[in-house]
Amino acid sequence: MRKAPLLEAMGLTRRYAMRRGFLGRPVEVRAVDGVSLTLERGRTLGLVGESGCGKSTTGRLVLGLEMPDAGSVAFEGQPMPAPGTPPWRAMRARMQMVFQDPLGALDRRMAIGAQIAEPLEIHGIGARRAERMERVAALLRDVGLRPDQAVRYPHELSGGQRQRAVLARALATDPALLVCDEPISALDVSIQAQVMNLLVELQSRLGTAILFVSHDLRAVRQVSHRVAVMYLGRIVEEGEPDAVLHDPAHPYAQALVSAIPHPGRGQRRILLQGDPPNPADRPSGCAFHPRCPVAVAICAKEDPMLKPRPGDGRRVACHVAQGEVPAPSVGRSAAGLNRPAQISKAA
Repeated sequence: MRKAPLLEAMGLTRRYAMRRGFLGRPVEVRAVDGVSLTLERGRTLGLVGESGCGKSTTGRLVLGLEMPDAGSVAFEGQPMPAPGTPPWRAMRARMQMVFQDPLGALDRRMAIGAQIAEPLEIHGIGARRAERMERVAALLRDVGLRPDQAVRYPHELSGGQRQRAVLARALATDPALLVCDEPISALDVSIQAQVMNLLVELQSRLGTAILFVSHDLRAVRQVSHRVAVMYLGRIVEEGEPDAVLHDPAHPYAQALVSAIPHPGRGQRRILLQGDPPNPADRPSGCAFHPRCPVAVAICAKEDPMLKPRPGDGRRVACHVAQGEVPAPSVGRSAAGLNRPAQISKAA
């Protein structure tokens, strides 16, 4: 009998109400629109896409920090309990978040050691203060900090040290899942590599599963076992990193991957026409079709399902990539739906 995945999200949808302008009529924005994903124990799923595509909201939904309007989350085979209840708090001890801005995630009025010890006190881990302080010292060593730095305040640490402290606090309750929400975007490039290497090392040693939310494809390729690409609240392609990031199937994923710089050798970059659609006024059919260089008539009418593509095991939401319809001829726009993307030669 196959063991259930550590995390399984099915059909997650999250809507927000907003107004058009100061006195405009209320409209509904679907930040996450039917997202389904699974994550096995000890593995990393990279969730990528441009800003505003719903990555961070998806991370909050799987942690139970927000409740979905539709869909469900199961963790270790159990459905997500109602927020604020004792079962919810017990489950939350097993799943933690590493935030994007370490200085904003830490309390500037508390010493680092006290903040790492706080989850232990909340969840009743360690009966005596001495036991908790031993655990804090061990956690600091695990993330590459010295135990004597427990008395430091956040402003006394560098950006990389603060992110390590945030990671130590997240690991305090021995979680099975970490949701890392853009954990390196606020760091210098040299520190980014150190933090990513640390995540890989900790996962190898502790067996922690990671949902790695990022817009940095190079970082995602380094740490992930699988990659999911999001566009306007939906996953449009998901599969092994080598397949998705070296030979993307979805036209949006192709444009995203083409933007990765490759110093020293030429590359063909796909420049999409137009801006991303307004989430409050989604296009009919496939949300990407107004910008897609290979869109055909059906793309404006019928929303493609995310399903396995024959032959390579990845999931793709695209009529053309699935082979359901032939791609249009190169250099012309299909059915007059859109203008073709520009191809530039980048050094």
